[in-house]
Amino acid sequence: MHIAVIGTGYVGLVTGACFAEFGVDVTCVDVDSGKIERLLAGVMPIYEPGLERLVLKNAQAGRLRFTTDLREAVEHALVIFLAVGTPPKSDGSPDLSFVDAAASSIADYMNGYKVIVTKSTVPIGTGEHIRKLISERQSTRMHFGVVSNPEFLREGAAINDFMRPDRVVLGSRDEEAIAIMKDLYRPLYLIEAPFVITSLEAAELTKYAANAFLATKVSFINEIANLCEKIGCDVHDVARAIGMDKRIGGKFLHPGPGFGGSCFPKDTRALASVARQFNSDSLIVDAVIEVNQRQRREMLTKIKKLVGNLDGANVAVLGLAFKPETDDMREAPSVEIIRRMLESGAKIRAYDPVAMAEAAKILPDIEYAEDEYAAVKGAEVLVFVTEWNQFRALDMARIRDLMKVPRIADLRNIYSPEDMRELGFEYVGVGR
Repeated sequence: MHIAVIGTGYVGLVTGACFAEFGVDVTCVDVDSGKIERLLAGVMPIYEPGLERLVLKNAQAGRLRFTTDLREAVEHALVIFLAVGTPPKSDGSPDLSFVDAAASSIADYMNGYKVIVTKSTVPIGTGEHIRKLISERQSTRMHFGVVSNPEFLREGAAINDFMRPDRVVLGSRDEEAIAIMKDLYRPLYLIEAPFVITSLEAAELTKYAANAFLATKVSFINEIANLCEKIGCDVHDVARAIGMDKRIGGKFLHPGPGFGGSCFPKDTRALASVARQFNSDSLIVDAVIEVNQRQRREMLTKIKKLVGNLDGANVAVLGLAFKPETDDMREAPSVEIIRRMLESGAKIRAYDPVAMAEAAKILPDIEYAEDEYAAVKGAEVLVFVTEWNQFRALDMARIRDLMKVPRIADLRNIYSPEDMRELGFEYVGVGR
């Protein structure tokens, strides 16, 4: 089977590479000629463990191609995935201009039956909107199917999530399109991956609902963490105890500076926007968004309370990406926390294993260190923002000796408060 993937961002590139690994003939298309040239040269536009190896392997085998020629890709493909950006507008609703442009081009170049699949996270009703747009734009009437196939990829674990998914959601009222999609995903039947076949609208809503629920767990445990600090108990004890309840589960019950990335912030705001559009309440989702914003402000309060006056203080920050195993800085908690510290007069020196190049585009006014130990030299406080594995077993005695004042604001609770205080650090965590 021949497929095309329009958009070579995070979702599009992972989708294309993984289908090629299944043996499918894949053409990835992007309007950004510079990005396509880099991909043809083997240079990845994003950091994702295992992705470079997969792309190079399948490109060399001839199953994965990159081009700016959308016409050729559409004409040769049976299934066309839309994996273009849907950035939020000022009111929180997604901007569908890239989706509309891609769908219009598909209508122009369609030369037979095609299945058009929305892989991008899109608002409810987008599938039918695409169907209408293509039908009205076609110069020659041709039959086509529309499917919603939302992605549930975790950055840092996307390859495994695609190859061994918790579920595959296919939304459509076109039986022929569903049959073709099942055939495309046939390798996953061999590992008995669950398939959910539903309407277009239910599939579109599922993506938002899933991310909003996970974001709710994050905001909930952060509220409990703040309460634990006032009571004088440890949030980890509470999280572990409630997480043992199978109805709740232990995942996403990790206190910290709040959620970030390309999905949770955008999708919670988009779901709230959808609720307003359909004149429905979104009280829980609205509260989740507010708690997350408040949590970041609370982190600055925590740091100021530890240091006293940030004006002129040297601050070391370890971890910049919104989560480990990615260079994604979109909505990263580090950005707001650092900017607020800069506004308070602090001098920042930061280190992240992979995200510093991306961070420098957003935070050009801070210093970037070559490693963890260079970052902390002469610092009056060390702030852990992202829990990279390599930060979990640092030589903390050496860290203490390098610092001007041994203080730690551990916003990810990487270290034990008792151990750090025994080493001579002033230490604060989250909910401890």
